[in-house]
Amino acid sequence: MQITSNSLYNFGSYEIKINDKEVLVYEEDKETKKSLALAAKKEQQAKQKSKASDELTPDELRLVQDLQARDSEVKAHEAAHQAAGGGMTGAASYTYQQGPDGKMYAIGGEVSITMKSGSTPEETIANARQIAAAAMAAGSPSPQDFAVASSARVMEMRALQQLAKQTQEEMSGKNTYTNEAKKSNTQDRDFNKLSGFDFSA
Repeated sequence: MQITSNSLYNFGSYEIKINDKEVLVYEEDKETKKSLALAAKKEQQAKQKSKASDELTPDELRLVQDLQARDSEVKAHEAAHQAAGGGMTGAASYTYQQGPDGKMYAIGGEVSITMKSGSTPEETIANARQIAAAAMAAGSPSPQDFAVASSARVMEMRALQQLAKQTQEEMSGKNTYTNEAKKSNTQDRDFNKLSGFDFSA
């Protein structure tokens, strides 16, 4: 029997063929290769799932319970910031830890808060109050939450000072106008009396 380079022999899960150099080459069938890889992946997943809570040691179970509690606490904390912050808060980001059960649990998190001042002192005051409320919205504020709230209160105080200054300038301007108007009226009356005409009512 003569074997040419185009010859191909299929033996179920593998193939034997002759390459360009006329050497016999053994190749696994591509479909078999895929199914073996899929089977290996399923086996790995099954091993991970088989370490279910009933197979964990008591210490591992306690750790999983602690991680579950921490995960819930962290997510509730960040959700409170987001709800109170309105449009001033961004998306929450979390730091995760893998538990002995193979699951990932949030152990830390943060929500970005934009410290933006408004176009008027009143708007800045409203923004500062909302930022402070968002920072302190969680049941047990962190040191970072207190720092953000403190910065917001400083921003509010500055805006209140600016508002007071504007109000004082407006009042001073009105007083100046009123004083000038009274002074002008008095001068007009005096002039009218001197000239012998009294146009005042």
